[in-house]
Amino acid sequence: MSKTFYITTPIYYVNAHPHIGHTYTTIVCDMMARRHRMLGDDTCFLTGTDEHGQKIERAAQAAGKTPQQFTDEISAEFRALWDRMGLTYDDFIRTTSERHKQGVQALWRKLRDNGYIYKGTYTGQYCVSDELYVDAVGPGAPCPDCGRPTETVHEENYYFKLSAFQDQLIRLYTEQPDFIRPETRRNEVLSFVRSGLRDLSISRSTFTWGIPVPDDPKHVVYVWLDALANYITALGYGSADASKFDKYWPADVHMIGKEIVRFHCVYWPAFLLAAGLPLPKGITAHGWLLFEESKMSKSRGNVVRAGSIIDVLGSDALRYFLLREVVFGQDGSFSFDALVQRYNSDLANGLGNLASRTLTMITRYFKGEVPYPSNAAHTPADAAIVDSAKKAIADFATLFDQFQFSRALETAWALVAAVDKYIVENEPWALDEKKDEESRGRLATVLYTSAEALRIVTALAYPVMPDATARIWSQMGLGDITKFDLAELHWGQLPLGTRLSEVQAVFPRADKSAVERMQKMEEQTAIVGAEASPSPSSEVRQPASVPAGPIAPAKLAVPTPKPAATPPDGKISIDDFAKVELRVAQVKSAERVKGADKLLRLEVDLGTEVRQLVAGIAEAYAPEALIGRKVVIVANLAPRKLRGLESNGMIVAASPEGGKPVLAGFLEDVPVGTRLK
Repeated sequence: MSKTFYITTPIYYVNAHPHIGHTYTTIVCDMMARRHRMLGDDTCFLTGTDEHGQKIERAAQAAGKTPQQFTDEISAEFRALWDRMGLTYDDFIRTTSERHKQGVQALWRKLRDNGYIYKGTYTGQYCVSDELYVDAVGPGAPCPDCGRPTETVHEENYYFKLSAFQDQLIRLYTEQPDFIRPETRRNEVLSFVRSGLRDLSISRSTFTWGIPVPDDPKHVVYVWLDALANYITALGYGSADASKFDKYWPADVHMIGKEIVRFHCVYWPAFLLAAGLPLPKGITAHGWLLFEESKMSKSRGNVVRAGSIIDVLGSDALRYFLLREVVFGQDGSFSFDALVQRYNSDLANGLGNLASRTLTMITRYFKGEVPYPSNAAHTPADAAIVDSAKKAIADFATLFDQFQFSRALETAWALVAAVDKYIVENEPWALDEKKDEESRGRLATVLYTSAEALRIVTALAYPVMPDATARIWSQMGLGDITKFDLAELHWGQLPLGTRLSEVQAVFPRADKSAVERMQKMEEQTAIVGAEASPSPSSEVRQPASVPAGPIAPAKLAVPTPKPAATPPDGKISIDDFAKVELRVAQVKSAERVKGADKLLRLEVDLGTEVRQLVAGIAEAYAPEALIGRKVVIVANLAPRKLRGLESNGMIVAASPEGGKPVLAGFLEDVPVGTRLK
């Protein structure tokens, strides 16, 4: 009997359009859902939109629309983007739906009947942006959480006895340390609860856009109680058919952004305890995405949406970048340059190149059929690839279950690098030229070993990059990758004699114009977004990871600072250092410059482009010794000519007094294009 697996995104607040923060959270959940389906688990993946509250009511009024019209439009944008990206959610809940309303009212009655709701009045400050009563004094006092002006509220409310659950919650966090991940978030929540909990207002009576309180319709349910209940109302809680609720609840993972930890880790478990319902098995909070080291925000105009990235590089590139580049649970940096560099180094030059060269050689040398390896031709190099593949399978599973997605992908791509090196060292093209039986057997062994390793990487990577891996799987003649049982993945499953289909590149190399095209599309979207923004002053109440708003590249939103004068001691500021763009490059070709004893002409790969450099290192390095070497270059240096050759950058080397130059390098492998900071 298969296990169940239930995973949820936060439901996204519809006061603004979907952006890359929402996309990040939803991609992570989609990846986890796909993997669990491949493992044979009965999986339910939920997402949706949060559509009630005073902020929505005001935004709709400003837009000249009813709240329902307003929420219908924005909710449809979220669903359309997820569908465009091929995200495999099983349900999309809207808090304006009748099934949700029915479930929320059922939960309210349960809390009331169990003695945890009472009526009172509230006078104090309320943050409309966060939909939160706050400790602030006086009209317009800033919200302690977001800093925006608060409003003075005096109204009749219903209260939830949150204070009654302080000890139970502390016990929960200490006895089940994995209930909140990562540990830093757990420690924050534990500190907050230990400082003392006060009863929570759970209704509003000064506006009407919300779910009416049962038996007292002049009140609407507090938007956070309303929103959090989606995780059970989507399963049929409070309806006549609770079969899905009985099957999937409690949730295995609530995936959230770190800024909504308090609501999910304090309020939500308290509501469930009060209702006598099981608690979720775990709540996992990720960090923020930073745009070129600055937090994305509407005021900065640097919020990025997924559409332009998908149009230029495809959704798999975005999925891979976010999961490989960002250490899950920590804040991560996003930039178009880094995206293209990672795409070229890991996908175009990595997995894509391995698939293309391996399958092309099988097509050329064995008429498109997976060859039979020769036991007589087996070598330690083959055994090393087998060991690497077995290690990748084991390590990937362990790291994935620990939410270490970046490291899991790193282990898989270590196998890609090992196979690339294996192919270069064993030279299948040279084996084919010999035409003797022994070489033929060795050729078959090398290509079978390469193809089997490719199959394993493809299976592991499918949940991360479903489109590209499905195409590689199909080209290998293996059919539908979604039908493969990932729990049974092991070496030696590639059927001998399998007929390949037509080999096509899955990751065409991206040139420098890819960055420019994405930036231009962002600028155009920003103009349209500014004209059609639902609420000029609104922010996302429940974002995935970053506030929403119209997009503009950072360079349009941030004024150019005036150059600072150089201090008398000759030291420069960090801003001055940041102007120098140092990047990792790989030497593709090298030759001496005619008539110049000290100069070499180099062609180096920067990840996004290949550049020509002229460097004065000929006395220290033979040209052939530099091929394939990773070096450091100054990438934003103005071009200059040396001996009639244009040099687009400068190679970095140490120059000992009276000695030969020594190139800067690395003890560990660093992807081509990586910026040094």
